[in-house]
Amino acid sequence: MSEAQTVQLSYDDGARAVELAREAVESFVRHGQREQPGSMREAFYARTGAFVRLESTRGRGRLRGCAGAWDDSDQLGHAIVEAAIKAASGDSCGSEVEPKELENITVSVFAVSNTVLTNDPLEDLEIGTHGVAVDGGNDHGWLYPTVPVENGWSGAEFLSRACRKAKLPPNAWQDDDTMVTLIEGQVFRERPDGGAVEEL
Repeated sequence: MSEAQTVQLSYDDGARAVELAREAVESFVRHGQREQPGSMREAFYARTGAFVRLESTRGRGRLRGCAGAWDDSDQLGHAIVEAAIKAASGDSCGSEVEPKELENITVSVFAVSNTVLTNDPLEDLEIGTHGVAVDGGNDHGWLYPTVPVENGWSGAEFLSRACRKAKLPPNAWQDDDTMVTLIEGQVFRERPDGGAVEEL
């Protein structure tokens, strides 16, 4: 049932993944350039998906961008760069990240290691382990695995929120014609206090 090429990142791999995403965001925001991965760590050649999330540390904080894909069509290093650029663009949360925001943004990377198409989402879902992708034909939506933990959501609430993001009815995850994919992987992020990268 796996759709991705299984990859297990070491801490150093994860720290470099976050650094690579940060470099891509800054290059795009400051210069309008698409950063190339350059010399990649061995793990970054695996063909798997990745997501990048940008959060503001100002005030109560807010999501500034989130983008990515869980399929295995690209090498991980390139997937991280593409996701980072899209997350920083106006296509993500409606407004492009500006240069003055960069020092107040934390970057996280979700590297996909496995995907499972489930017929019983609520039973199979593990909060804190799985991200969720919902596909209702022409409507698609997905959410990061850390989101329900941060918000105290139940499994049903997590699935409903993913449906809403896909512009589907909140209970669409229960419909037979809605595809629900559980996404497994590793999340690494910059600490809001500026400390070392952490794995969640």
